Amino acid sequence: MNHLWSPWRMSYIEGRGGEPGCLFCSRLDQSDGPENLILHRGSRAFLILNRYPYTNGHLMVVPMAHQSSLEDLDEPTLLELVHLTNRSLRLLRQVYSPQAFNIGINIGLPAGAGIADHVHIHVVPRWVGDTNFMSTIGETRVLPETLEQTYGRLRAKWEENQAGA
Repeated sequence: MNHLWSPWRMSYIEGRGGEPGCLFCSRLDQSDGPENLILHRGSRAFLILNRYPYTNGHLMVVPMAHQSSLEDLDEPTLLELVHLTNRSLRLLRQVYSPQAFNIGINIGLPAGAGIADHVHIHVVPRWVGDTNFMSTIGETRVLPETLEQTYGRLRAKWEENQAGA
């Protein structure tokens, strides 16, 4: 029998990953790097890796304003969210060469929002066969690299793109 180790998920499974206050707002108070997983800060929104990703490269585009729904955001913030989502697609194509994407916003707990008080956009790269028997039968996802590796790859390409812009 083969074993797949993902010890970083245990705190999530056991519900110990929670922290007081808003997770996104608390990350903004930290220096950017592998610890807070923020790839980029814009003037009104930022890019952050999902600590419990569906696939490698699973990003979230988050407004800096602590609002629970899109209709509570001003027009410049909405524009920056869309702009960063678009740049995320380009970044993920360059680094991971995905065949497709899921882009989604879950507003409210009944809709599946894990952080319901701070709206955010999920950008999930997808490949044919990435949902196989492990996730459908074994309720397990297999990710081939650590979050630190993912952060390093995406951050390096982001900075390269910034320098060329």
